[in-house]
Amino acid sequence: MTIRLLPDALISQIAAGEVVERPASVVKELLENSVDANAKVIQVELEDGGIRAIRIRDDGDGIAAEELPLAVQRHATSKISSLEDLARVLTHGFRGEALAAIGSVSRCSITSKTSAMTHAQRLDNHSGQWSAGPASGPTGTQIEVAGLFDQVPARKRFLKSPATELNYCKDAFTRIALIRPSIQWLLSHQGKPIIRYAAGSAESRIAQCLGTDASSLRIIQITAGPMRIRAWLVPPTQSRTRADDQYFYVNGRSVRDRVLQHAVRSAYSDVLHGDRQPAFLLALDLDPELVDVNVHPAKTEVRFRDGQAVHQAVFRAVRDALGTTLGHRSNDNAVTLNSPIDQFVTGQPRATQFNAHPPIQYLLNNGHQPPAQSAIGPLFMREPSANYTQAPGNDEHPLGFALAQLHGIYILAQNKAGLILVDMHAAHERVVYEALKNQTNTCQSLLTPVSFQATPLEQELLGQYAELIDELGFMLSPLGRNQIAIRGLPALLVRSNPITLVRDTLSELAQHGNTTDIEHRRNELLSRMACHAAVRANRQLSIPEMNALLRDMEKTERADQCNHGRPTWISFPISDLDRLFMRGQ
Repeated sequence: MTIRLLPDALISQIAAGEVVERPASVVKELLENSVDANAKVIQVELEDGGIRAIRIRDDGDGIAAEELPLAVQRHATSKISSLEDLARVLTHGFRGEALAAIGSVSRCSITSKTSAMTHAQRLDNHSGQWSAGPASGPTGTQIEVAGLFDQVPARKRFLKSPATELNYCKDAFTRIALIRPSIQWLLSHQGKPIIRYAAGSAESRIAQCLGTDASSLRIIQITAGPMRIRAWLVPPTQSRTRADDQYFYVNGRSVRDRVLQHAVRSAYSDVLHGDRQPAFLLALDLDPELVDVNVHPAKTEVRFRDGQAVHQAVFRAVRDALGTTLGHRSNDNAVTLNSPIDQFVTGQPRATQFNAHPPIQYLLNNGHQPPAQSAIGPLFMREPSANYTQAPGNDEHPLGFALAQLHGIYILAQNKAGLILVDMHAAHERVVYEALKNQTNTCQSLLTPVSFQATPLEQELLGQYAELIDELGFMLSPLGRNQIAIRGLPALLVRSNPITLVRDTLSELAQHGNTTDIEHRRNELLSRMACHAAVRANRQLSIPEMNALLRDMEKTERADQCNHGRPTWISFPISDLDRLFMRGQ
């Protein structure tokens, strides 16, 4: 076969395949350029899902007339000039290939004007050749892309229906608009507006997109050495059936990353039921030299220099935000976690917040379901100095004070805002469960040690994470050159297959520098124990007992949902009750 050089047009079309896969790729690249141009208003108009036409207007800085022809040349950019700039780039559309790639597979025109220009300049693409001329238009840039892949039929056949391509475009549009709340955004299709975001706060933008109320978001703002973690978490009780509402950003760029996904999913594992999916936005800002954004041509994937540190910091930040007690929240739902990262770096366990309940102590000592309640003392722990008969509406207690018990299942309580309805079994189950988790972390020696043939990596991990392995409740030691001896397991998992348990733990340590598998298995057992120990339906509680449970809930982490992900309480503001009875109307 003869070796020959490819024609320039074919080279451009091949290169375009790295950047332009579908209309959504065009939308993403052009919107990132608008953001980099300091636009305050960005409008997107689509026809047939972007297959027929894409028009994007912004009021940004614009492109100077003499530079406009350069903007559509390959490897031409204003963002980088050296390899050092590439390693530290924080802008978005910096590749210097997007406009050239788009122009090689479509009919494209660009109209742009800077504040210093007397009139706009227009650049048109005709069969791969660009021509410039004067035009009219405001300060900013307008780009029109028509007939995407008309010149490349083989590529066009792989496009989906207009409806499907529109959904991809909407996703690309939303991912960029979400992290830029100070910009006003408008997306139209077939001349009709379909998404509109007014400039405003991050909370209102995220709440609008995720379909929740801004006051219900759990907000994280934490600095972890060179990392800054910001997150807006939808409460677990508003979980979804699909993972569509999960957004990750690294230095302002939307990414897909398994390290971040695993960290957040692990943090949510103790508050979600079954296959339910959390909804959130997580933004990680760090020194650009600590992350490689050039892993993927479209910049949708990244590689961290220290993925284990990132995983640990994100996991602990999200877990602690979800675990914030009711007593530390500014209102019934919202919580803001705004603190240094010291506790996330050291990984020191937090102090237990309360003593063991009698049913819990019985479970720890015997490992079986407790006998009748009367045989093990009071059901709820009461502080001697606490006033459990105080009048309802006290500001210090988000769950207020009990009024009555409904059908032996629910507790009716009143706080300053209105009515509180508590599922007493679900609530007590969470209280017992959290107490168990804080007090069971022991190792049980095996009567007969077990050994297995270990790989070199497993042996290396045993030495590298020896301290963490001990904290998890294992007693492991090297045995010869290629074997590991298992002399003890976490007490609650002693009936597990020891070799499988150890190997799974070492495998997770190799991937993430930490393991949640042991905690997950242990928590499954504790959850079942807590369910047995929790108060059952139709048990009549006195007012002091109900108030004691409310106080326990307020100081218990993750008390908003039971161990199975169901809500433990809901509130009815007095304004909603007034509306039901048409008061004031």
